[in-house]
Parts: sequence; structure tokens; C-alpha cells
Amino acid sequence: QVQLVESGGGLVQTGGSLRLSCAASGRLFSSYAVGWFRQAPGKEREFLAHVNWSGGRTSYADSVKGRFTISRDNDKNMVYLQMNSLKPEDTAVYYCAADKTWTMAIEDHSKYDCWGQGTQVAVSS
Repeated sequence: QVQLVESGGGLVQTGGSLRLSCAASGRLFSSYAVGWFRQAPGKEREFLAHVNWSGGRTSYADSVKGRFTISRDNDKNMVYLQMNSLKPEDTAVYYCAADKTWTMAIEDHSKYDCWGQGTQVAVSS
């Protein structure tokens, strides 16, 4: 099992950028796929992006495609989410999650084994 810690959230104006980081502990982290999700108050947890174990394959939700980029550095046990052209509707708590079984249902948050505590992102209009 790995432990995950997100960082990099904050307050940004519309159109701005943030880079979120997900730091993992555990020597088997490079064998996990990783997803980014977010949850706004009163809303369900929303899938954003996914990267496979090697970083060679990525997938995105339509809502963030072209604006967000997921990447990973297995040498550093890190996963990143670069967020550009931020909008007020991007305001939420952002979570990274790790999946050791390489689920095909990457948008289903229940398929992930480990979660971080989340980092708050707020986008002002």
C-alpha cells in the first residue's frame, strides 16, 4: 500500500494556472496507476485525469481536456496535474488516488485503493 500527499493548491484568478503535486511513499508506487479527482461542495467526486504506471498513457475528462495535463516521475515517486486556463467552476478539493489493479474503469473512484487528503483549489472570477 502507498500513502499519498497532495500539495500545490491555492487561490488563483480566472485564466491562471496551478500545478498540483502528489507525493507517494512506498517502493511499489511505480507499479500503480494514478488518477486525479475533485469534489466541490454538494457535488459528487469527479474524475479528471489518469496516468498508467509508466506514464506512457493518459486519459482526461472532457471538462478538462486541453487545459489539464497529468504526468508522473517514478524516480521521484511523484505525480503532477498541471492546470491551465482555470475557471471558477474548477473550484474544488483535488485528490490523487492510486490503483494497483489497473482498472479499466478509471473514472470510477471506488476502484482506487489509496487516496490523499486533498488540496483546495479556488478560482476567483
